[in-house]
Amino acid sequence: MSASSVAETGTATGADRRRAPLVLRNRAFGAVWLGQILTQAAARMFQVGVSWWIVAYAVHDTRGLASGLFMAACTLPAVALAPVVAAAVARFAHRSVLRTAAALAGGASGVLALWAYGGGLPLASVYAAGLALATCQAFFDPCLTTSVPELVDDADIETATGFELSTQSLAGLGGALLGALTVDRAGVAGLATGCAAAYLGAALLVASARFRTVVPGVGAGASAAPQRRTLRRILAELPYVRRILICFTAANLFTTAVFVVIPLYTRSVLAGGGGTVALLEASLGTGALVGAFTGTRVPGRPTAVGACCLGLMALALALPGLFADRVVIAGCLAVAGWCAGAVSVRFVALFQRLVPPSDKPGFFAVMQAVLGASLPVASLAFGFAGDFLSPRTLCLVQGAGLVPAACALALLRSPAPAPAAEPAGGER
Repeated sequence: MSASSVAETGTATGADRRRAPLVLRNRAFGAVWLGQILTQAAARMFQVGVSWWIVAYAVHDTRGLASGLFMAACTLPAVALAPVVAAAVARFAHRSVLRTAAALAGGASGVLALWAYGGGLPLASVYAAGLALATCQAFFDPCLTTSVPELVDDADIETATGFELSTQSLAGLGGALLGALTVDRAGVAGLATGCAAAYLGAALLVASARFRTVVPGVGAGASAAPQRRTLRRILAELPYVRRILICFTAANLFTTAVFVVIPLYTRSVLAGGGGTVALLEASLGTGALVGAFTGTRVPGRPTAVGACCLGLMALALALPGLFADRVVIAGCLAVAGWCAGAVSVRFVALFQRLVPPSDKPGFFAVMQAVLGASLPVASLAFGFAGDFLSPRTLCLVQGAGLVPAACALALLRSPAPAPAAEPAGGER
């Protein structure tokens, strides 16, 4: 692997290369990273914009169920297509998968934009477009993670991963800011046009990047594949990890419902418009971004930190049910976002240490599917409940639902080998 690092498409060497940020000294990674920003921002912009369009303009009687169904459609492909995505990423060239996914998403957005400009846009077409974009994104994101070693030197993999994780928060923040505001000013037609431009721009950026052809990696992967164990066997030997996943899957049923509750709360309680939705979504995204960068600095064992963060998040999500003030709610969502970002960083790092290297590809792929499985369920459940309960009640339900998960996480005991593996210096 180290020999292939010489083929890096950079310009500077030695100390000069280390001074410059990775996205500047590695033009291939910089192009793909920018493509990731565009695709994830477009996906988030479309979700937030259409959710607001459904609640504020398109549906009058069953707003909660309609928006919940849409969010479920946007989250289902990543779960349902996990085996198909894994097979495609393993079989085809990564640049081809990334370029094709972005181009197809751009085409679907463009078709929706033309339909919307023509007038008479049916609700079903927007649902279908959301499903199509989510399907393309389900291929793009894991393929990008897998292709990092083809873009950067071995020594830069950690830095590249940090860029990739922070991009999700940055793109989510930008997309959330633009989604509802674009719908208020330009409708679904303008929203779809912006998404199409972003996706097609990402496809061009990926096509311009030069990926390494790692022939030895293919052979190694082929020989190692039969030795990989099933997730059930991996988790059977890691009961501590299994219990953590169960706790967070249960917690996700209540935390992810915030994406359905925000537009309903804005419409019914705050009587606000797209600007209010943008403010609340931006508060949540900003908190998550800060949490992703500061989560590793919080002292304490991961389970103790996770339990405290879930407890604080429960309070932050429940307070809007008691105080209907725009500033208070924005602050609460910022705190909830920070907790989510901090928890994600701490536990991904913990899993990196506890899961054997040979099991990591299968573990992290299925981990995303298991945690993501709660998204469509939460969207449908809280969307349906939103037609019968007030958004303030839904906030209280969110907060109360997180308490058992926080308590269960606090009661978990670390396995015996954990203290020896905890110091981070050994890994660097």
